[in-house]
Amino acid sequence: MSVLIRFAKKNVVFCVAAFAALVTCFIVPPDAEYLSYFDWKTLACLFLTLAVVCALGNIKFFTILARKLVLVSGNLRGLFLLLVVITFIGSMIIANDMALITFLPLGYFALSVTGHDKYMAYLFILQNISANLGGMLTPFGNPQNLYLYSYFEIPTGEFTAIMLPPFLLAIGLLAAACFFVKPEKLSISGEFPEKLNVKRTVLYLLLFSLSIFIVFRLIPFWLGLAVIPAVLWFIDKDALKEVDYALLGTFFFFFIFSGNLARIDVVNEFFSALLAKDALLVSVLSCQFISNVPSAILLSQFTNDYHSLLLGVNIGGTGTLIASLASLITFSEYRILYPGQGKKYFILFTVINIIFLVIMTAAAKMFFI
Repeated sequence: MSVLIRFAKKNVVFCVAAFAALVTCFIVPPDAEYLSYFDWKTLACLFLTLAVVCALGNIKFFTILARKLVLVSGNLRGLFLLLVVITFIGSMIIANDMALITFLPLGYFALSVTGHDKYMAYLFILQNISANLGGMLTPFGNPQNLYLYSYFEIPTGEFTAIMLPPFLLAIGLLAAACFFVKPEKLSISGEFPEKLNVKRTVLYLLLFSLSIFIVFRLIPFWLGLAVIPAVLWFIDKDALKEVDYALLGTFFFFFIFSGNLARIDVVNEFFSALLAKDALLVSVLSCQFISNVPSAILLSQFTNDYHSLLLGVNIGGTGTLIASLASLITFSEYRILYPGQGKKYFILFTVINIIFLVIMTAAAKMFFI
């Protein structure tokens, strides 16, 4: 029982998704149409990308790369800018949650060894926002992007054109936030125990390239499912074990939940009418209560306005603590490192995120649609 309780606390959204799916199964009994609910390509792409990222993480690839970049920062403000940029770019490549898991410890290390722990909460919050907003530019940067890109079969050029303006605005806002930090001098040792495994790095980057080709529909996903797990099984079984299967399960159950809701006439009419009035605002607000990934899956059943939906579920990742699963990762990490300071972090997090949310949403309403 204690194991189940720990699992539930660690995977709240997964448990909520499973419960919601189960409830709707009583309203819409399982039948052959259930098979049409699932976007198998999205699930396959997410699994393959997470597996390769875990393999790269196991050889300390991202940590080594990031630490070397930190050495050139020069001062505290430069360090903030560099860590935010690293997290921002990282989320475009390895997804927002993996970017935080990889680079939050680097931020903690950098501020700790230079004696600037008092800035830790501010740095973690900016890294969190950069992970949520940085991933918006690429289909594989955020899980909700991967789903919507596949579900609506959005052309890559159009996807980029939709997300580029808010992406650039996010860069400007994050840079401005970093300038509140004083440019104090830093001294960081360049000696690190980790050494890069060149052969595995090349192999894993090739596998990662394969997963990206699949995302961009250049290679069928079944080929990736045949090759990538097989290679990792012989080279790094731990990478397959470390995949966030709870995230995959969350997608699985929300596919059932949203598919069933779409078959309930009253619910279908309600959400369709609501989204017809303002799909952007509805999706932004939805994220604040049920998180951005579930919002994307749910609302996609009731609108074809993927332009507004894409903007909404990406911008909506800022705001409340539950607006993005990545935000819960950051909050959990901070509470572990600084017990008893969770309330202080939560207040600062909420204030800064609401500022970003309001500015980004207003800009989207006025200029991006």
